[in-house]
Amino acid sequence: MAFFENTRKPTGFGGKVMVAMMNVGHSAVAQWGLRFLELTPDAKVLDCGCGGGANIKKLLKKCPQGIVKGIDYSSVSVEKTKKVNETAIAEGRCAVFQGSVEHMNFTDESFDVVTAFETVYFWPGLPKCFQEVYRVLKPGGIFLICNEATGDTDKNDKWTQLIDGMTIYRDVELKAAMQEAGFMNIQIHKNPKDWLCVIGRKQEKESCRMRRDLGGIHNVTASDFGRIRIGRIAGIGLRHRHPQGRCWNGAFL
Repeated sequence: MAFFENTRKPTGFGGKVMVAMMNVGHSAVAQWGLRFLELTPDAKVLDCGCGGGANIKKLLKKCPQGIVKGIDYSSVSVEKTKKVNETAIAEGRCAVFQGSVEHMNFTDESFDVVTAFETVYFWPGLPKCFQEVYRVLKPGGIFLICNEATGDTDKNDKWTQLIDGMTIYRDVELKAAMQEAGFMNIQIHKNPKDWLCVIGRKQEKESCRMRRDLGGIHNVTASDFGRIRIGRIAGIGLRHRHPQGRCWNGAFL
């Protein structure tokens, strides 16, 4: 049905009606999902598939000295989000862009948190999109997905039949795609309303240092996911890769 196609990509007058409905209809599930997200007051956040902009407004309240940006491939959604958050935009605390999560025009390691409310149903290939989210997150950054359907039952199948290109993912599928992209410490939350929240963390970088002690032993801290460079010993340059990226002290003779 043409009107419900606006859930995927709002266009025209029907799209304007849809994003207004989303701001109201998705409020409860978004508020529930945000309970699992801790933000510092100055956090930098990206909301992917920002829809009508209501969740950006919520995020701005959670980080009053922070910056929240939004991206959506619907021009109708971008226009509505800008209107809902016009004060924060004027203050320089918010910016909204039209584009796809598959190819985002943000530099590496730009954000502390990336959120996706009621949107991954329509993403064009989860592994690639999740890798792009991973890229723009800072080390230790959080990726939060919040859906109004867990996929555990068939009660929401009517929506996938009505809306072309919609896929309702189960928690195990989202977790697997997150892990493939490199996320770790993945948490899964559900409630009796069949809502789902999945949270993953980007691995933190460890400092890589080397120092020489009096006995000619090099104390080395491994970093950068397992690769370190070891200084010259007796005039020979050595490189060592630790298989699990852990830190250790190494003695080389």
